[in-house]
Amino acid sequence: MYSRIVGTGSYLPERVVHNTDLEKIMETSDTWIRERTGIERRHYAAEGQTTVDMAELAARRALDAAGLAPTDVDLIVFGTTTPDLVFPNAGAETLTRITDFTDRTTAILFADGAGAVLLEAADAPGVISTHLHADGSYQNLLYCTGGISRGYEPGSGNRAVIRMAGREVFKIAVTMLGSVVDEALAANKLQKSDINWLVPHQANIRIIQAVARKLDLPMERVIVTVQDQGNTSAASVPLALDKGVRDGRIQPGDLILLEAFGGGLTWGAALIRM
Repeated sequence: MYSRIVGTGSYLPERVVHNTDLEKIMETSDTWIRERTGIERRHYAAEGQTTVDMAELAARRALDAAGLAPTDVDLIVFGTTTPDLVFPNAGAETLTRITDFTDRTTAILFADGAGAVLLEAADAPGVISTHLHADGSYQNLLYCTGGISRGYEPGSGNRAVIRMAGREVFKIAVTMLGSVVDEALAANKLQKSDINWLVPHQANIRIIQAVARKLDLPMERVIVTVQDQGNTSAASVPLALDKGVRDGRIQPGDLILLEAFGGGLTWGAALIRM
């Protein structure tokens, strides 16, 4: 039994924060941010709005796109062979809750949002292959200082925040993403020219451009949302995928390469047929 994507959805909080807004609270500039990251604006969750709230909205929109209702979603059971299994997968982040706004190197990057895909059982592979990696020896380059698992409680003074060594992460991200792109193509005996669209992790426009060059893809065949959404981490790929589907660029039958890079360090790619 295989799986295929039958619907995509996304949600961005109403509050939009421009680079010029950040100029007022830290030593930075619109020009500096644009040149180094490609980011122009980003969305921040409202007070009291949770990660789950945003994930739910994105999942409901994916269901709507597929013409389904929440009652149509099957219970997920490990090892099931149910032929009509339907379930949503969401990536959602409220990164601004763990952003240190005294650290301009990270505060200009991170933002909030959610994206979702609806997966359905299929006779032929829609999700063709996935390639996931992690290397904990790089953990100190990108990590969070705390969290619920360490006993963190809001207002306790033990505030969890993101820490990142930007220059080092940039170099490693370009290398590792290039490698996993090659791995995905080789595993499926595909050529670079077989890829219709690259849907990358939206962390930095220069990383996106480097991966596109690796694939010999013009930027016109890359879905880019970083300028409007900033780095939404786990939400960035499904947000970008939904954008490409809804504006008509991504069509049924297209071969899509997804790639992402994250804390820990972790990285991976997936090949999907829409």
